[in-house]
Amino acid sequence: MKTRAAVLTGYHTPFDVREIELDAPQAGEVLLKMTAAGLCHSDLHMVDGDNVVRFPIVGGHEAAGVVEQVGPGVTKVQPGDHVVCSFIPSCGICRYCSTGRQNLCNQGATILEGSMPDGTFRMHDPELGDIGAFCMLGAFSEYATVSELSCVKVDDWLPLDKAVLVGCGVPTGWGSAVNAGGVKPGDTVVVYGLGGVGMNAVQGAAHAGAKYVICVDPVAFKREAAQEFGATHVFATAAEAAEAVRELTWGEGADQAICVVGVMTEEVITDAFAVIGKGSTVVVTGVANPANLTVHVSGSDMVFNQKTIKGTLFGSSNPQYDIVRMLRLYDAGQLKLDELITRRYTLDEINDGYQDLRDGKIIRGIIDYSK
Repeated sequence: MKTRAAVLTGYHTPFDVREIELDAPQAGEVLLKMTAAGLCHSDLHMVDGDNVVRFPIVGGHEAAGVVEQVGPGVTKVQPGDHVVCSFIPSCGICRYCSTGRQNLCNQGATILEGSMPDGTFRMHDPELGDIGAFCMLGAFSEYATVSELSCVKVDDWLPLDKAVLVGCGVPTGWGSAVNAGGVKPGDTVVVYGLGGVGMNAVQGAAHAGAKYVICVDPVAFKREAAQEFGATHVFATAAEAAEAVRELTWGEGADQAICVVGVMTEEVITDAFAVIGKGSTVVVTGVANPANLTVHVSGSDMVFNQKTIKGTLFGSSNPQYDIVRMLRLYDAGQLKLDELITRRYTLDEINDGYQDLRDGKIIRGIIDYSK
């Protein structure tokens, strides 16, 4: 069949919205009609070269849609089911899944290449040849053929244009605080960056019972919005936040510092390492070009104060469980999703959406396929 999709053909080029060919689902695969796709900074990293990918590739990894067709052997979903996609598939049987680390599933080895695990492709173009699907999804397409291992069936009464956010940004941010950071009641947490991931680190820290959730972002409207999500203090600079932490904790330092800026820098991690106290943790969620070495800290400070720096992927979440769990929290009014969406775009407006993201105008934008 044919589908319209936003294709990247190289670094530092805009998305090219064009009609391409899409294969029918093979064994263990599902054809989805997309309802919505989130504009996440990880897709912008492909444009900027911070994610090293194979071109051409269809972007989009925060996805929700309705199952149109299933291939042979599919048991998880059936036509008509509503699903949110996990940008990391989970097989349930590899070393990592079987030890409770589904976010590290071996089936995710080809997500940057954009192929299925067997190295084949489902999207094609007479001019471009085989086209990859970012994170095995390619959500910036009206239709996509994906692995059933990437699909999480969700309650059909939930609005998919809101539920889409739990495919990446919400669990990544929430889990950075709750899972990787281990925030506990009474803790002091500092969050660096208040985009679509950082705002959910704020939600997670507040929900876990943090006494203080101190946020750093240069964009005024994001600092204002953070207070609706649970921030107790907001600052434009790391220096201002560090001074507040010293005063609020009587010099003890923060318990967790969550680094969720759009492009990670050495400066952010250094500031975070300095703001935490003894026995405390820096969680690094944001990424940069893999050639950039962004962690440079005093080994003596780390040892004598027993500090930890740790990375987290998908907020160390279990996609198959946590996506459903977070939507149940949303359904109960205990998790904010609607408030995260600043603006909706058509597929043809995708480059405008990413320019708004660069300009700091949105917390989360979505491609709304109903527009």
